[in-house]
Amino acid sequence: MGTKTQPQLAKDNERRIRANDKEFNSQFKYHNNYIKTSKYTLLTFLPFNLLEQFQRLANFYFLCLLVLQLIPAISSLTPVTTAIPLIGVLTLTAVKDAYDDIQRHLSDSQVNNRKSKTLRNGKLVEAKWSDVQVGDVIRLDNNQFVAADIMLLTTSEPSGLCFIETAELDGETNLKAKQCLMETTELGEQHDLLWSFNGEIICERPNNLLNKFEGTLIWRNQRFALDNDKILLRGCVLRNTQWCYGVVVFAGVDTKLMQNSGKTQFKSTGVDRLLNFIIIGIVLFLISICAFFALACAIWEGLIGQHFQLYLPWEHIIPQEMVASGATVIGLLVFFSYAIVLNTVVPISLYVSVEVIRFAQSFLINWDEEMYYARTQTYAKARTTTLNEELGQIQYIFSDKTGTLTQNIMTFNKCSINGRTYGDVYDLRTGELIEITEALAPVDFSANPHHESDFRWYDRTLLDAVRSDEPHAHNFFRLLALCHTVMAETVDGRLEYQAQSPDEAALVSAARNFGFVFRTRTPNSITIEVMGRLEEYELLHILDFNNVRKRMSVILRRGNSVVLYCKGADNVIYDRLHGGQEDLKARTQDHLNKFAGEGLRTLVLAERRLTEQYYSDWRLRQQEAALSMDSREQKLNAMYEEVESDMQLLGVTAIEDKLQDGVPKSIANLQSAGIKIWVLTGDKQETAINIGYSCQLLTDELVDVFIVDGSSVEEVEKQLRQFKESIKIFDRFRPGGSEALNHYNSDSSMDPMGVAMTQTSAFMQDPNGSTIPQPPPAISVVTFRWDAKIKDNKGGPDSAECTDLFGDAEKSEDGRRTAPSVVVDESTGFALVVNGHSLVHCLSPELETKFLDIASQCKAVICCRVTPLQKALVVELIKRAKNAVTLAIGDGANDVSMIKAAHIGVGISGQEGLQAVLSSDYAIAQFCYLERLLLVHGRWSYYRMCKFLRYFFYKNFAFTLCHCWYSLFCGFSAQTVFDPMFISVYNLFYTSLPVLALGVFEQDVSDKHSLEYPRLYAPGLKSELFNIREFIYSVLHGAFTSLILFLIPYGVYKDGVSHNGYILSDHMTLGAVVATILIVDNTAQIALYTSYWTIVNHITIWGSLIWYFVLDYFYNYVIGGPYVGSLTQAMKDLTFWVTMLITVVMLMAPVLAYKFYLLDVHPSLSDKIRQRSLKKVHSRVSSDVRRTPSSRRGRRSVRSGYAFAHQEGFGRLITSGKIMHKMPQDFAFPLGLGTKKTQALHNNLGDGVTHKQTPSTGHNHNNISSKNNNNTNLRHNHNNQIHSSMADIRRDGQSSSDMNQGSASTDELSPRAPCQDLDTINL
Repeated sequence: MGTKTQPQLAKDNERRIRANDKEFNSQFKYHNNYIKTSKYTLLTFLPFNLLEQFQRLANFYFLCLLVLQLIPAISSLTPVTTAIPLIGVLTLTAVKDAYDDIQRHLSDSQVNNRKSKTLRNGKLVEAKWSDVQVGDVIRLDNNQFVAADIMLLTTSEPSGLCFIETAELDGETNLKAKQCLMETTELGEQHDLLWSFNGEIICERPNNLLNKFEGTLIWRNQRFALDNDKILLRGCVLRNTQWCYGVVVFAGVDTKLMQNSGKTQFKSTGVDRLLNFIIIGIVLFLISICAFFALACAIWEGLIGQHFQLYLPWEHIIPQEMVASGATVIGLLVFFSYAIVLNTVVPISLYVSVEVIRFAQSFLINWDEEMYYARTQTYAKARTTTLNEELGQIQYIFSDKTGTLTQNIMTFNKCSINGRTYGDVYDLRTGELIEITEALAPVDFSANPHHESDFRWYDRTLLDAVRSDEPHAHNFFRLLALCHTVMAETVDGRLEYQAQSPDEAALVSAARNFGFVFRTRTPNSITIEVMGRLEEYELLHILDFNNVRKRMSVILRRGNSVVLYCKGADNVIYDRLHGGQEDLKARTQDHLNKFAGEGLRTLVLAERRLTEQYYSDWRLRQQEAALSMDSREQKLNAMYEEVESDMQLLGVTAIEDKLQDGVPKSIANLQSAGIKIWVLTGDKQETAINIGYSCQLLTDELVDVFIVDGSSVEEVEKQLRQFKESIKIFDRFRPGGSEALNHYNSDSSMDPMGVAMTQTSAFMQDPNGSTIPQPPPAISVVTFRWDAKIKDNKGGPDSAECTDLFGDAEKSEDGRRTAPSVVVDESTGFALVVNGHSLVHCLSPELETKFLDIASQCKAVICCRVTPLQKALVVELIKRAKNAVTLAIGDGANDVSMIKAAHIGVGISGQEGLQAVLSSDYAIAQFCYLERLLLVHGRWSYYRMCKFLRYFFYKNFAFTLCHCWYSLFCGFSAQTVFDPMFISVYNLFYTSLPVLALGVFEQDVSDKHSLEYPRLYAPGLKSELFNIREFIYSVLHGAFTSLILFLIPYGVYKDGVSHNGYILSDHMTLGAVVATILIVDNTAQIALYTSYWTIVNHITIWGSLIWYFVLDYFYNYVIGGPYVGSLTQAMKDLTFWVTMLITVVMLMAPVLAYKFYLLDVHPSLSDKIRQRSLKKVHSRVSSDVRRTPSSRRGRRSVRSGYAFAHQEGFGRLITSGKIMHKMPQDFAFPLGLGTKKTQALHNNLGDGVTHKQTPSTGHNHNNISSKNNNNTNLRHNHNNQIHSSMADIRRDGQSSSDMNQGSASTDELSPRAPCQDLDTINL
């Protein structure tokens, strides 16, 4: 009965669609193309929203209180006291929810009402996207969005090709090629044939795999395999293709785009979660207090109260016969009465105030002119109003790369031609390098009719070389104009290029501007224009790129000459150059190192002149290999290897993957704030690492960069274990450790003035050749300084930075300086690079802990080749295992799942689509605005919210606990000390506005200082400003205030008589006096609490005090309240004023004393900054993190990579003619990031004398076997390696430029252990 047959099981795992057959498809009840992200409708809004709101513990708690207050026997307060605030909270939240849902409705409507041309009854009709059904045949025109996931049937292009842009899906703006089945291309755009198409598609069920599709088409009794190349996904845009037709396979929520959207999670802040915990604690405390008072009341009624029933009669529901039973029932009723009286300890106005503050803070973010991006006229936008203070507690940032850190725009930056470098600009008078800025005028290319106005080049010497017909320069640019797969087309009379990657576009564009213009191509020819003259070349072969070759070549014929042009990775090309050009190779290698050190992506260019005889012979053998049925690929590769040898080196190109403005500075500041940054990207390892260096996420000062690239669990585990050992050894010898300090103390010959020591290598040898055991494995930097000792800071987080800024040198009593403190240079540390296939194993349960252990000790982590799902899994892992507050930032649909998984999701509203923005909590236009969003708005929001909560709990405990002290004098009868109306409006009218102004406008330091001193962010990372300890402090402060507040007036007015003979000891007078002193104390406390005064603060604080007296007069005299005249009479007597003065002084004195104590003895960093600001002393000048090119140090073992496509290029399509007039598939070149070198750096430590290092000369590329693992900690693997050490001792005050003098190459002086060994990267 319960088992399924095989056909049923198969049916569950597959999806069957028949084109143009609505009846057949309807039986499967597939989703239509309607998208719904809204939550409510007009009819369901009220019940659903109320149900959702009452699921919140606090709202349900107050609803129960309201019900209790409706019972007269137990309530001493009118139900209005709870009803008004509760209705206000529900209304405010409902309005906000309605507004958010209306925005979702508008967004849904905009998408669902887009038009799509659909085939119905043989005719093409316009239909809404929401009306498109599975099985429909739809038409797409150029530049139109794809309405659903469709199987491509036919296109306007030859061979059924079409081109799409996937920016909405993966953030990539380069085009991708798709190709339909050749059998369906015959349908063309003939509607009768398309309508009669009845093919049946059997495919996989809906899933979120963007790059995978498996299916079968059954048509005309034939079966055709379907893969991802035949599918266009919803969200893509058709480009450079006139039209295409396709069958809808997945629609609506089944599309890959929607499947990748991830499940929307309810997000709450850490403060919210803490508040929930605290409120549960307060409720338990309330129950305990009520139980104690109920028991005390029962005892009092049993012992005393029963004798006074004439004056205090028991209610008629109380049993009169037995005193014990009556007292018990009274005690039970009093329990509920006290629950009502003391409910203000958890006031509902808390939630109203929190929502109002967050709402106002969101507008401050939206209105911030500093986060306005003028180029796209985009402001930052807080898309949610409930997470602002979480921005001030971010511990981990997970960032996408393409379009988030970078602009995805490549610029031709520098080059090396025939051993001479171009691109740097020098001052002709001084010979110094000039930093290239926007103020510097670029070279004028206007003489070239094909120049591009946005092309920028600043070194005039290269243009002069080209115009003077310098042969090497001509060869260089001729290669760039010919060796590529770019397509050219004329748009509005203007020549435009369509490149499959921005890298290729940048190179062809550079050649164009220098006068080597690529004009057009056919399957067997390429035409270029050189300095106004047309040159046509016969295209003989394209030797295509793949991940193993890491190069691309073209073989061309012009006249009687045959030439091979090749471009590729430096290590690949260098191995294929002919001998006799050692000097050129060495100079070019220096330039490669220099470009790589600046984070540029390099490419080596070479050529080979072929004789006609050799080419003819090679071509015959190549054709034999191409037709071979056995080992065809191996034979073809052997032929390619043969012809791509004995090449002549032409030069090197250096492309900058243009970062967004301010990215390096932002990342440096965020890291200084204590935030760990992980980059999760789908790019190749080399590209990701180079961007890491460019944006200062990785720096030259890092001790080591670990690369995890194992393909099995065992390999990954071995690598992680090795890295763990490296970290342990480094930690053991880290500056400040016992060995380091003992060494310093024992070395009496060392000059103690400002010594900076650097050590490298795994082992050092003494002059006799014996090994000195256990040295540090990599760089460690020790700085001996004469700074004042850093003291513990109880008033706020202090830091080493604070001491740097404000600490002066201490002197002992005899006037001599004290011993120096040892401070670890915070720029040192580790970084981790993980490949996608290795990440799968790292996220497995058996390796998860080891991976986290290493990653948590690294300053930066880069995960490359990761899928959208893996991005979300990494975020979930950190959330779960580290219990850390996470932020994810991205710009494409592939980042949506990561954005939804993180505590805070930030979308970049750039050119790559709006999928990420629509799923985000905050939207910004540039990555650099994240710095301000966190360090300014996030920190302020957290600071304000914490200060608001501390004061709020203080004032409410001070107010509520007065009833507890009064209970001792009223027989625990739940009699209130205050007027019931005062209780009702205390939080709503008397004390709400000042604390709201505090929560919205308060700031400890300015936004400028918040950015200048990132360490100010530290308290949020540790939740120091509001936690259980701070809450208890606020409660105790409130309890102390309530005790003084009640006892002093009670002692004064008990049995008191005025000078006129009036009795003062009446209940109403006492209540009015205590209430007035409470309001005055609240005003004084919040005035002392406010650091930043605005006109709003003045109005709300002093206005609330005045408002109290106005409202009290209005209520008692105009409306006729029961306490009429009580306060007026009390204020006429001097006793009132003296009592108020004494009480307020007693309450304020301890607070002032403690505040001055902290300010004087334990000042926080913000306190010190404020003091310095008041003195108008600027102790630090903020400087940009990016170094000028002249001061950059080359990275010895890192080589920039050229952005190759993720798959093989389209050389075959070009030569076959299928791709003509349109753009080819993604195509680019992965280069290794460097070659393996050994170091032989010797250290000479003299007594107090500084020696400069002499770098080892030559470039020993092959000293280490390429079979070695490519991880950067290879130096710990002692076989076949040369270990070295370096000590760099510099006197205090010696300039860094002095250190570089006499050095032939700064490459060999990198203060970092070898970062990469990337020749053997397994792509």
